[in-house]
Amino acid sequence: MTPSHSRFSDVRWFAEVDSTNRLAAELVRAGAGDGLVVGADHQTAGRGRRGRTWESRPGSSLLVSVVLRPVPELVTLAAGVAAAEACEAVAGVPVGLKWPNDVIGAGGKLGGILSELVGDAAVVGLGLNLGWAPPGAACLGADVDRQALLDAWLSGVDPRADVLVRYRARCTTLGRRVRVELPGETLEGVADDVDEEGRLVVGGRHITAGDVVHLR
Repeated sequence: MTPSHSRFSDVRWFAEVDSTNRLAAELVRAGAGDGLVVGADHQTAGRGRRGRTWESRPGSSLLVSVVLRPVPELVTLAAGVAAAEACEAVAGVPVGLKWPNDVIGAGGKLGGILSELVGDAAVVGLGLNLGWAPPGAACLGADVDRQALLDAWLSGVDPRADVLVRYRARCTTLGRRVRVELPGETLEGVADDVDEEGRLVVGGRHITAGDVVHLR
């Protein structure tokens, strides 16, 4: 697969890797620069947030990681917004975002974003279910054009000035009562806002990272 964006002309696509994020990070440490794209038809050890595994079947998902250098602000939120907009533009599926990085549509979780810092670069991974999804998740459809979806995502992955406005408009967590699992404690309250640093605001507390459960 070859993106149509000149910035992302260095494309390394594989039939199978353990993890596109891990491989992209390895290539960054070896000197790869801004705009590197690493993708695969299948991952044997795909990863999500907080060490979770990402399940997929060969050829059934869009699995890709991109290197952005220097690290943009709000990069995870921007990548999520870009994924949602790409799904709607290419597949015609209305999509929301569960804080911070879950892509929600078609009755379940369609995919997610995993952003990791590697030196002065960000490795931003995207996984989207197309033709298959694990139990409880959802998929866009086996006939969705992966190339078009990739192009649409890459066109928006670098944050623009209005990224926070666009993210808030799609965030299905805002206005809900939520439970947030934090190290050593559990917080319940209404998710009031996503602040200027991308943190979730619950009952006046600004949450940088945690597992969020929608209670209503």
